[in-house]
Amino acid sequence: MTCVIERVKRSSKQSGKQSASGEATTGDARRDRWRKHRIARRAEFVEAALRALDNHGPDLGMEDVAAEAGVTKPVLYRHFEDKADLYVALGQRGTEILFERLIPAINAELAPVPRIRMALDAFFTVIEEHPNLYRLLAHGGLQGKVVDADVVAEDKEVIATALTALLGDYMRMFTMDSGAAEPWAHGIVGMVQSTGEWWLDRRSMSRDSVVEYLTQIIWAAIDGLTRQHGVVIDPSLPLEANKVVQLSRAKDDENPADSDAG
Repeated sequence: MTCVIERVKRSSKQSGKQSASGEATTGDARRDRWRKHRIARRAEFVEAALRALDNHGPDLGMEDVAAEAGVTKPVLYRHFEDKADLYVALGQRGTEILFERLIPAINAELAPVPRIRMALDAFFTVIEEHPNLYRLLAHGGLQGKVVDADVVAEDKEVIATALTALLGDYMRMFTMDSGAAEPWAHGIVGMVQSTGEWWLDRRSMSRDSVVEYLTQIIWAAIDGLTRQHGVVIDPSLPLEANKVVQLSRAKDDENPADSDAG
């Protein structure tokens, strides 16, 4: 989680007081307007980089991003220190895209199997829509520029931590030993990521098919373990308590997964 927070800090190297809207301010209106303009321009360039990724693949260069944005490389370098800085910004944007889809799916008030299926579909939809972004982040650099950041591994850790809290809450609700929640969570996340990478390379089946196969595997594991403890869950009915998770990347002192009953 600390690595993800550092990524967010590095991609927004501004400091100052917080305004009522939550935006950092300096107390100088003119300077604050200029800062907002630079933040907006930087965001535009990140979106241009995403489009350039679609056209050029993970080996794109800064000149490709500049051309897509309609500016020169010197203009681009006014907003990014170097390729590594752009990579970090792309990593942050990739994380935002994934979490925007994944968290509502994980927290959906659905029966267990549809809930699992919806969460998996959210992940596979994102990597299907942004395959080159995923490959870039998994590879770890822009055109030979290796950076000291493993975005995919960091996101895996955050998601696994949140899933640990979710599974632990349900296991305690059924008076089961929640000690298995953490290895379960990391096992599930690792399996899904490995399958996603395989699927992106092979595309030997549809997204719906791979999602359904993984749904069956994950549910079979959950059903098998709960039955060993005398707990039978109807996969087609919502559980009595809808446990949810919240992922926070904004503050160092917050736990990345806070669980509560809905």
